[in-house]
Amino acid sequence: MTPTLLTDIERAVRSSWGADTTTPGFRPYWSSENPARDQCGVTAMVLNDLLGGELIRGEVLVKGERTDYHWWNRLGMGIEVDLTREQFGLEEVVTEGIVIPRPPTIVRLREEYELLRRRVTEKLGLLEAASPEDALG
Repeated sequence: MTPTLLTDIERAVRSSWGADTTTPGFRPYWSSENPARDQCGVTAMVLNDLLGGELIRGEVLVKGERTDYHWWNRLGMGIEVDLTREQFGLEEVVTEGIVIPRPPTIVRLREEYELLRRRVTEKLGLLEAASPEDALG
């Protein structure tokens, strides 16, 4: 079996984003000009499935006020992978993140996560395994 490179994963993730993988309330505002917008949570979870590591969450600030949260991944040796950082405008500042334990069950954005996960694993030619939470029983 050929190992999957991070560049292959990145390509598969980026080409799998769509309005249907964003938060439902944001879908009317999603655009192919900024396809990373509102994809961070589901993307971080899919990368965590594929690569392990830690989930990191920072605050998004505009004029010092929190407007949202931003999610990304930290792999071994402190390597951070953030495939959605470019979604933010100049007025949006992302704070240093904290480690957030992976939830045992995905409730919020479950359908969007499963859709993105399925698309990415298909593009990578990986067999679709049961989701990690299914293994919990």
